[in-house]
Amino acid sequence: MTDSFGTRSQFTVGGRRFDYFSLKKLEKQFPSVAKLPYAQKILLENLLRHEDGANVTADDVKALAQWEATAEPATEIAFTPARVVLQDFTGVPAVVDLAAMRDAMKNLGGSPARINPQSPAELVIDHSVMVDEYGSDKAFDLNAKLEFNRNKERYAFLRWGQGAFNNFKVVPPDTGIVHQVNLEYLARVVFGNTDTGLAYPDTLVGTDSHTTMINGVGVLGWGVGGIEAEAAMLGQPITMLIPQVIGFRLTGKLAEGTTATDLVLTVTEMLRAKGVVGKFVEFYGEGLADLALADRATIANMAPEYGATCGIFPVDEETIRYMELTGRDAEQIELTREYAKAQGLWREAGEPDANYTDALELDLSTVQPSLAGPKRPQDRVLLSDMQATYRREVKPFIEAREEKAGKSMAEAKEESEGGIPSQSVGGTARVSYKEHDFDLHDGSVVIAAITSCTNTSNPAVMLAAGLVARNAVARGMQVKPWVKTSLAPGSKVVTEYLEKAGLDDDLDQLGFQLVGYGCTTCIGNSGPLPEPIGDAVREHNLNVASVLSGNRNFEGRVHGDVRMNFLASPPLVVAYALAGTIDTDLTHDPLGQDAEGNDIYLADLWPSQKEIYDTIGTSLNSEMFKHSYGDVFAGDSRWQNLDVPEGEIYAWDADSTYVQNPPYFEGMTVEVDDIPAIQGARCLAKLGDSITTDHISPAGAITKDSPAGQYLQEQGVSPSDFNSYGSRRGNHEVMMRGTFANVRLRNQLAPGTEGGWTRHQPSGDEMFIYDAAMKYKDEGTPLVILAGKEYGTGSSRDWAAKGTLLLGVKAVIAESFERIHRSNLVGMGVLPLQFNEGDSHESLSLDGTETFDIDGLTSGAGSVHITATKESGETVTFDARVRIDTPKEWDYYQNGGILHYVLRQLAKAA
Repeated sequence: MTDSFGTRSQFTVGGRRFDYFSLKKLEKQFPSVAKLPYAQKILLENLLRHEDGANVTADDVKALAQWEATAEPATEIAFTPARVVLQDFTGVPAVVDLAAMRDAMKNLGGSPARINPQSPAELVIDHSVMVDEYGSDKAFDLNAKLEFNRNKERYAFLRWGQGAFNNFKVVPPDTGIVHQVNLEYLARVVFGNTDTGLAYPDTLVGTDSHTTMINGVGVLGWGVGGIEAEAAMLGQPITMLIPQVIGFRLTGKLAEGTTATDLVLTVTEMLRAKGVVGKFVEFYGEGLADLALADRATIANMAPEYGATCGIFPVDEETIRYMELTGRDAEQIELTREYAKAQGLWREAGEPDANYTDALELDLSTVQPSLAGPKRPQDRVLLSDMQATYRREVKPFIEAREEKAGKSMAEAKEESEGGIPSQSVGGTARVSYKEHDFDLHDGSVVIAAITSCTNTSNPAVMLAAGLVARNAVARGMQVKPWVKTSLAPGSKVVTEYLEKAGLDDDLDQLGFQLVGYGCTTCIGNSGPLPEPIGDAVREHNLNVASVLSGNRNFEGRVHGDVRMNFLASPPLVVAYALAGTIDTDLTHDPLGQDAEGNDIYLADLWPSQKEIYDTIGTSLNSEMFKHSYGDVFAGDSRWQNLDVPEGEIYAWDADSTYVQNPPYFEGMTVEVDDIPAIQGARCLAKLGDSITTDHISPAGAITKDSPAGQYLQEQGVSPSDFNSYGSRRGNHEVMMRGTFANVRLRNQLAPGTEGGWTRHQPSGDEMFIYDAAMKYKDEGTPLVILAGKEYGTGSSRDWAAKGTLLLGVKAVIAESFERIHRSNLVGMGVLPLQFNEGDSHESLSLDGTETFDIDGLTSGAGSVHITATKESGETVTFDARVRIDTPKEWDYYQNGGILHYVLRQLAKAA
């Protein structure tokens, strides 16, 4: 390594001597370093440590040291994360790709062993457990058994990977959620590498967009596609433009009755309105002194929802306190404190503000109780406005439903009077379930889920939920019988402190029994609704709701039958389960009645902050973390008794419906081909704004009549054993059939349809998107996607890019892209093109029946010229911006993707 600026230094901590690259020494040469944001200092240290004259040069270091806060990003740097974290939905295909690369390396004449993680890679199995059973003390065990039965093949494959690859560890299922496990256990904060003798900041990338949760403990990291993560595991740096940094000043402290969830929804709304896509956000100000680290982690977790690359907090005494609480080693804690202080990375009260690109400010005392929905996490709704919001949102749906049924709105309202509550509007269905007869309405809450690392990592809101439950049980209250309740914590520590506080029994009595340690409802693993309730919703076309303590509520994500989904704090989840409807004002209306028939209001149940923090003080300690994480990689008997294959090359099973060798490297040679021309392309889908990766990537349940369902049945899999799309991400045959198959996708090429439908051109035949893509493939026709603004918003699902490629799509032409998905498209060799300002497929009168010729695509091109030819022969011409943003991305695109690039580099070096 090169040390152009002479910053390599030494320090001793606890009798151990480490080398480090001193930012203080660099500051003497570049005084502006002192005023850099915390995040930029982390990046700067990374450049100093990895300077090699090739990937990182002295000019790169100078550019960041002399960073101009308000300048538009223009300088590319190479960031090398210290480690990679994965969850199993994205981790399985990543390991599949690594296994396939070993095959490809062998075919290219190289050593398969060269395909091996070069830095620590840690995978947590958390995305596979589903809420099949709920509301009983048997729920956890039954759900775990079903999870293993469905996923044995995947889990055995991961066990093979753990043995075949160096630096790769797997946290077994039924342990926790990746981001919470990362926060509570995996994060080092500062590395003290005894092999190299170096001390340096813990940094990472992860195969999930909510990797940013780790920013709460001062660790810089963010979500990337599985493709980029695989490259990082193989030693490739993450190329990026030096980002702008938006400062977010926090003052004051949260008021009585508000929670960290209310705070993060407020922050999300503010930053979405500001516009921070592609930027870092850094929190600072005197308000940090009263913000617990769990609250910081909640805010950092939702960086994808507010659109930022990361949402980072500095290291300070609160960081140290949290490391002590979570049972980190005393030497590790001392190293973190001393290193941060030596590097100027330690937050001190009253220190001068850093230079930021721009800044926002929030007085924490102004935060009010809130939810977000019904279909976007940035759409905050005050608790006091929930009923009005519901009625406004449901009105068009009811009008359309009743118009279709030949009824007027007035008739529909008259028919629905007398339900719960008496002023509700919309449809009604009479249901019998578990010895209860009741009316199900529009607005009925059918799912109430305490779920997701966003909130279950925070003892304050979890214990608040338990205290609300205790107060409700004491008054003889019960959850409404149509509500599917669940409790899915992000770590076993939650169970321990709920039990110690004596609140587990109260939650159990309201139906919030433990269903699993995993993401569950937040990622769509909500499981089926009880059959009578699901049938009623579908037969009467009811617009029912879920309330969940998650971070995502996009259409079709939580449950296919549930159209309205609201994010809320865990105590509000309990409250809405008691109310049974969102068509109520919880600030004024009763939640229900006590055993004597007296009205009980939310204020009667809500605990004070003192009560919450007193409970934390008596029920939470470091021994719980040490106990829960003492043997975290061991797993239970089911995990330990798996039949695991051996060998450095994976023995692919042609009959497997879970794991297949993907076709990405078929016919690959060591030499790179020229950039292929895109001529005569057809439009596979013409889409509107805010198309999320949930719309694109296969997710949730596999339906019997879908292309993926038909394929599985052809392979002898019964519908009861379909499992979810996420669990089958290791099989490209399933995944490509599920791409663009979301039940809420509206393709303008097939008006009047909802789901994965399109019209083949020029025949005009309506068919599944997958079937049309295969027909185009047989005809030798390349494909494009037309889309609006914010294309690819949402989770960092690499299959949103992989499936797009495998369907034959060569380019996506959109008004704007979300950061991770644009990067993933490039990483799979799909061309992202952005309409020029003021242009759109609507303004250009493109209806999707045209053929598209894309001219001018050469290496480094900033724009291309597109000719769209209509059936009449009329042409529409326009220019589009090429969204391949860095020279390294051009290398990836020309190679056919990032994996091909890495494979060729390793093969040539062999």
